[in-house]
Amino acid sequence: MDVASGNERGTTERVLTLLGLLQQRQVWTGPELADRLGVTSRTVRRDVERLRTLGYPVHAGQGVGGGYRLGAGQDLPPLLLDDQEAIGTAVSLLAGAGGAVAGAGDAALRALTKLDQVLPTRLRHEVRALSGSVESFGGGRTPVDPEVLMTLARACRDEVEAGFDYPSGSEVRRRRVEPYRLVASDRRWYLLAYDLDRDDWRSFRVDRMTDASARTWRFCPRAAPDAATYVQESVASRVYPHQARFLVHAPADTVRAQIPASAAVVRRRASELCEVLSGAASLDFVLMHVLLLGHDFEVLDPPELGRRCRALAERLLSAGATISPVPDMEEP
Repeated sequence: MDVASGNERGTTERVLTLLGLLQQRQVWTGPELADRLGVTSRTVRRDVERLRTLGYPVHAGQGVGGGYRLGAGQDLPPLLLDDQEAIGTAVSLLAGAGGAVAGAGDAALRALTKLDQVLPTRLRHEVRALSGSVESFGGGRTPVDPEVLMTLARACRDEVEAGFDYPSGSEVRRRRVEPYRLVASDRRWYLLAYDLDRDDWRSFRVDRMTDASARTWRFCPRAAPDAATYVQESVASRVYPHQARFLVHAPADTVRAQIPASAAVVRRRASELCEVLSGAASLDFVLMHVLLLGHDFEVLDPPELGRRCRALAERLLSAGATISPVPDMEEP
């Protein structure tokens, strides 16, 4: 072996060991680090400078209580995790991927795919075993198989085709897709993908998938719709036989607080106006849902819903007309 390359590898391993020590404890003295690494204090100082060059803010204090301390920097440098720390982090990320905090699920899943890329096989088995004991996985969402979630996340990241069994009516069919994004709603995980058999974009519920797998065949990404918007519109309206649009005389934020994201799409039109897109098995159901919001509104689409408004209004007026007015009570 080349002596120079051997020395370089030994230096790299020693610097990584030094980084691990600095991450384990708040302060180390120079002699303590030299003793743990089996080198001189001068070598410790050189290795500390190497870490600083890599972006790790290592602070050195003088006098009693002084020593080397790993501080917080402007950028996030790579972390060095031992086996147990890596397992704990992966399991925590699995739990966070199903959490109810807005945006946290997506961020946890992205971090998990990065960790999964470098996680040794022996640790993957432990993560898989431990993930089953994480009661918070899925949070307020419908629980999903973590293996399916990870398979899809890797396929999205690597831009490779994926396949899974998916219910269609009374049958379960194999679907071949080009996965684009995983989207977490307030209730479920969805996959936005290009369906190769139907030649169009589709959204799929992850909790309904079985036998998910990713191929090595890479695809060239297509021009895709906005994932979150597409999935929300699919869940709120496209899956239903009837869709309706309303102009609601209230701020968009006010209406969003009244309607779950999975039930309707709310778009801002002006400071005191918003558009609501929703769907249901019955137009009457959609109409009553918007009526009960308590705001003035107008029907934008479909035209027959406007006629239903008038018919229901006449029925309600007729029902109210049959009630005899209560006579005023006389003062004693």
